[in-house]
Amino acid sequence: MLLVVSHVSAQTHGDSELSEAGFTTYVNKLKQEALQKGFSEEIVSEAFGDIHFRPTVVKSDKNQPEKKIILDGYLATRVPDWKVKQAVSLYEENKALLDDIASKYGVQARFIVALWGNESNFGKIQGSYSVLSALASLAYEGRREKLFKDNFFAALTIFNEGHAHVSQFKGSWAGAMGQTQFMPLSFLNYAVDYDGDGKKDIWNNKADVFASIANYLSSEGWDNNGTWGRQVLLTEPVGISGLAKANMKPLSYWQSQGVRRYNGNDLPNVDIEASLIMPDGEKGRVYLVYNNFHTLMKWNRSSYFGVSVGYLSERIKRGY
Repeated sequence: MLLVVSHVSAQTHGDSELSEAGFTTYVNKLKQEALQKGFSEEIVSEAFGDIHFRPTVVKSDKNQPEKKIILDGYLATRVPDWKVKQAVSLYEENKALLDDIASKYGVQARFIVALWGNESNFGKIQGSYSVLSALASLAYEGRREKLFKDNFFAALTIFNEGHAHVSQFKGSWAGAMGQTQFMPLSFLNYAVDYDGDGKKDIWNNKADVFASIANYLSSEGWDNNGTWGRQVLLTEPVGISGLAKANMKPLSYWQSQGVRRYNGNDLPNVDIEASLIMPDGEKGRVYLVYNNFHTLMKWNRSSYFGVSVGYLSERIKRGY
């Protein structure tokens, strides 16, 4: 899950000031803070036993790539035909479980599978970084210290509650974990023990993975009776666009502005509000997106990501 919260610390370290010795001092302070927060000596000793400075995660955080491809290229990379085929197969293979979870949380199963596929390639790519080491390193770097410290202590809470052993705490360079790629704070807020075994296991347990995805969407305002959006055509220039709430207008408004279905037909005559987005400008793909897309933006604030999830969900619905 993409980090969407920014916090600039007053104690940012310059690259030249980052060192193993400085990191060791910083980790010792984290350890004392953990004890002050009430974590036991045993938990702290085990959790801090294998924390190491990871300069590569700091470098990754500072050098996240600028957008270099247009949406067409992004979709070709994120939602290739082979992934669609896998998504459809896994949807059918897990249909009974998915239907149960979809019914309980009010989230269509195809969107659960689409997020699963986009975040971790259906659990195959979860990341190999030590989550505690990554979070401690990023907190030490200081640019977003509070964000990563809060997630570090959330990770200790997950360990303390017995949901995963320290050795299982593997994830992305930014500390996102498991098949859902939840940050630890998101885990505490949304992860679900669906099978009732006492653990919220987003690493290995598909029931917990699916339910956790569904719980996130449901908690953030998902509408089970609606979809995400549709690709459209502009027959004339439009005056407003973007995801700001003030720019959400009824479909009748967009119809009056010359927006049409992608095949050129009129928009549906239904009472739904939508936002018009143009991720690559007026010459690129244009979409009308609904409230559920705004919910996807809470998961990941990239419109490319949101469109890719919606697109994969549509392919799953069609069965190819």
